[in-house]
This record gives sequence, structure tokens and C-alpha cells, in this order.
Amino acid sequence: MSAENYAVFKDFIFETIKKEEERQAANVELIASENFVSADVLKAMGSVLTNKYCEGYPSRANVEKFKEMFPDYDHAGSCGRYYGGCDCADMVELATIYAFQKLFNTDYHVNVQPHSGSSANLAAYLAVLNEHDKVLSLELNQGGHLTHGSPVNFSGRIFDFTYYPCDEDGYIDMEKLRQTALEIKPKLILAGASAYSRVIDFKAFREICDEVGAYFMVDMAHIAGLVAAGEHPSPFEAGADIITTTTHKTLRGPRGGLIFCKRELARKVDAAVFPGSQGGPLMHVIAAKGVAAAEALQPEFKEYMKNVKENCAAMAKVFTDKGYKVITGGTDNHLFLLDLSDHPLSGNDIQKLVEHDFITLNKNCVPNEKRKPYETSGVRIGTAPMTSKGFTKEQFEKTAEKLIEILEKNR
Repeated sequence: MSAENYAVFKDFIFETIKKEEERQAANVELIASENFVSADVLKAMGSVLTNKYCEGYPSRANVEKFKEMFPDYDHAGSCGRYYGGCDCADMVELATIYAFQKLFNTDYHVNVQPHSGSSANLAAYLAVLNEHDKVLSLELNQGGHLTHGSPVNFSGRIFDFTYYPCDEDGYIDMEKLRQTALEIKPKLILAGASAYSRVIDFKAFREICDEVGAYFMVDMAHIAGLVAAGEHPSPFEAGADIITTTTHKTLRGPRGGLIFCKRELARKVDAAVFPGSQGGPLMHVIAAKGVAAAEALQPEFKEYMKNVKENCAAMAKVFTDKGYKVITGGTDNHLFLLDLSDHPLSGNDIQKLVEHDFITLNKNCVPNEKRKPYETSGVRIGTAPMTSKGFTKEQFEKTAEKLIEILEKNR
């Protein structure tokens, strides 16, 4: 690439970033897996820590130094880096671990290195499962996630997944889950979803896991902020063995993942992350995760999550009052799923259509989906991003009314 072409290319990249900044500023963002980070999170992401390679984990000496500053910190994980010059990076990683333990009020070990929620799930599986071991989870078209056993994903290709169902109203059917668990005797039962709008009864899951002798894993990627703010029951209090999450979505951090685990599993989990499934951690992202955790420890965060829930319930009610089908009839968290099976347009069509009105949402499969996965019969709507922007309940209600207007015009 010539110097002239490089200048054109560089301008193109930064002009496109500017356009995306303008799009995010102008659009009503309703994608449930997105949020807006603070300036401090962005600053940490763009720091010189991106230059540092840090394979491994903080050294024992630096763990002891950190404990001198924070005596209540109790390290259960692995120690030792494969590169020199990691003292500052060690302190950032230890501070981030400490902040997340405080945020969730837990003494569980925390691995802050996973690059994503998918990476966290892969490492969690590798820590306690062998190839072809049986796992019980919620199917993708019932509200689960690709990494919960989809045959096109590593999870479904490496392990033997069976699915538990939702009932006809869209709620997880705990009795059928128990019956299936007793029948197949899975090594691990997974609770968590990407499009489930109701409270998950983690204690009931724990009881079933104990009954069949299975590990209990929770993927709380979507509801982590709610759990941290006390707006959803805690998987820590229910005694989950392993808990994974993303740090974006309701935690309002950078795109990345975390793994929490009981202390006796700490070394297995650490080994499954590095060297099991990753090389060097992204230290700039870890720093940003730590900033986000510290922000979520502030009193304002609890008020924010309370508002997210109230806004979501208000928005879902507009649809149900107008005769539209919301799966489960409402929501207990930050999202709901709109079933448009009887609408002539697919979820994909609607996703594209509403962008003309500066509204961003995503297509989503619904229970008993009849359309193809890239078409879908539903859309998923979340209120976390726009609540971060300061949207009020009334503004969310008006947005729902605007969506209904668009849907009715295109029947």
C-alpha cells in the first residue's frame, strides 16, 4: 500500500467510525445485548495496556502486594506470567478480580481474561467436561444461546446436548427439566438464556443438579447487571458451581467475558482459559472491565437497573394492550420477545424496516418457530441501552407505539 493509498485508507476507517458514532447518537437502540459505555471505560480500552502481552496470571509476589493494600482479598487462582514487565498489568487484573467479587458480594474465584461470553462458556465447559459428555440446556429457539449446544456451534459439536423445554406460555418447564435430567443423567445442567424474559429459579436448578449429580452452570450474560443490583435472584446464593457472563449488556462494560467458579474449581477454570483456550489476555479490555465493575458498585447503578426493568415492563404492556403477542405475556427483566408469527413480514424484514425510522432492534426466533433462523417470526426488544441514554418510561411507551404504527402500516 502506497503512502497515498494508506492516507485514503486511514481516512476511510476514521470517517466510518465517525459515522457509527453519529448512528449511535441518532438511533433508538433496542438491541437487548447492547449498551453504552462511559467515557472512562472507553479511556481504559484505548490505553497503552493494549501493547502489553501477559500470558498467564498475576505473579505470587504481586498477589501478596495487592493483599497488603486490600487485606480482604483472598486469591484462589493460578499464579505466574510467561512474559516480563507485567507488574502494572498484574495489579490491573487483580483489581478487576477484586471489583467483581465486591460487585457480586461473593468469594467465588473470578477469571477476568475471557475475550467474550462465548470464550467464557467454552472454557467453563472444558474445565469440567470431557468430549461427548452430556449437558442439559435451553434450546436456541426457546430462548437459549448458540453456545448452549447449537449443532452449528463448538458446544454442540464437542458435547452431547439435550434440551429442556418451555411450556406453552413460554416459561421454563421445571418439571419436564427434572424428568429429562433423571432420564439422561447429564454431567452438567446449564441455566441461562439470550431471549428469556422471566426470572430464572436458580435454586430449583440447584436442587435438580444435586438430585442427578450434575454440575450446575449459569450463563448470566444478559441479567448480570440485574443480579448485581439485586433485581434478579443470584446464582451465587443458589450455589452454582460455575457462572459465566459477558461484561457488556446490562453491566455496561466493554465487550468481553468473565468466569466465576467455586474455589475448588479455580485452577481447572484458569487452566481451561490459559493455556486451554486462549493465549495472551487483552489487558486494555480487562482494565475497562474493572472500571465498569467499579461504576456498577456506585449507588446510581441500582437505580439504573430498576429503571431498566420498569421501562421494559411498560414497553411490553403497550404491545399486549394493543393485542400483540409478547412471549410469556410480559417481562421480569431488561428484554421481551415479540411474537409476530401472524404478521406477513418476517423478523428480518421488520429489523430492516424500522431502521428507516432510526430504530435498531434484532430479529429473533420464537418458540415453535416456523420460519428459517435468518428470517424468524419475532423480534427481541431491550431497554438497557436507551435507559443509559436517559430515556423515560413515557419515551419507551411512545417508541412502542411508533413500532406498532410501522407494523400496522405494513400488514
